[in-house]
Amino acid sequence: MWKPKLKLAPTPTLELEPGGNRFVVQGTLAERDALRHTPAGIPILNFRIAHVSQQSEAGASRQVEYELACVAVQEKAQLMSAAALGIGLRLEGFLASRSRVSKQLVLHVDKIEFQQP
Repeated sequence: MWKPKLKLAPTPTLELEPGGNRFVVQGTLAERDALRHTPAGIPILNFRIAHVSQQSEAGASRQVEYELACVAVQEKAQLMSAAALGIGLRLEGFLASRSRVSKQLVLHVDKIEFQQP
């Protein structure tokens, strides 16, 4: 079975498999909205992670800086609502459009690792 993989070292990493969508990124918690709940009572938190790294492109070093919109649900949302701004994070999840009418990508987080300062 064909399994293409695209890896950007050291981070972020996007692994593509037929039907797959996994994204791993390291950075710091840059912004966090207030914890909210769906009508069904499920906690949801929108936040942004800031990423800075050195990447190699065409044999040259390149400084990469960006902010990425993220969303966490249930216990992940509660964890992130208590996290201090500026804390180091390693996040894993899948990318999806913000809504049916938007093409803006959002990382739906399903794994969180807090990094030591």
